[in-house]
Amino acid sequence: MTLEPPADAELWRRARDGDEQAFGELFDRYSRTVYNYCFRRTADWSAAEDLTSVVFMETWRRRAHVRLSADSLLPWLYRVATNVLHNHRRSLRRHRAALERVHAMPTAPNDAAAAEARLEAERQMREILDSIRKLSRSDQEVLALCVWEGLGYAEAATALGIPVGTVRSRLARARKRLRQHTEPTRTDGQRANAALFTKETS
Repeated sequence: MTLEPPADAELWRRARDGDEQAFGELFDRYSRTVYNYCFRRTADWSAAEDLTSVVFMETWRRRAHVRLSADSLLPWLYRVATNVLHNHRRSLRRHRAALERVHAMPTAPNDAAAAEARLEAERQMREILDSIRKLSRSDQEVLALCVWEGLGYAEAATALGIPVGTVRSRLARARKRLRQHTEPTRTDGQRANAALFTKETS
C-alpha cells in the first residue's frame, strides 16, 4: 500500500520545532512553484534562483510566526516572495553569504539549444512585463497571483495580506486598465500578452 505524503500542516509542525528534514520536504514540494513565480516577476532565471533561496531562508528564519492558510504553506510563500521581490537587490545582498549554504535549485542547462530557449523565455517574459508595467505594483501583484499562479481570491488575499474584497477590486481595475492600454498601435505580441491578463476567469 502506498503511503500518502504528509500534509503541509504536519510537515510544518515538525519544521517549526526545528526538523530540517521536514522543511526540506516542503522545499522540494514548492520550490519550483516559487521559482517560476519569481521568474515571471523578474524575467531573469538567475535572479529567480537566488530569490527562491531567499524566500525559503526567510520562511525558515521566521518559522515561529508562520500561519498556514487552508493547511497549505503556499500562500505564505507567495507572501514572502512578494515582499522579497519589492526590494530584491537589497535582500540578495543581505543573504548572499547564506545563499551558498542553501539547497541549490537545479543546475541550469548548458547546451546551446537549452541556453537559447532560456534566453527566449526571458525575452518573452520581459515583453509581458512591459505590457503590464503601466499598472501600479499592487495591481501587478494581484494579476500575477490570480492569473499566472491561479490562486483564488482568498489565497491571494492571504499571500498579500489584504482583504478579499480588495483583491477583487484590484483585479477588476487591472483588467480594465489593461484593456484600455491594448491599443491598435501595439504589436500582436503585446496585445496577446495583455489578453492573458484581461481574460476573465470562471
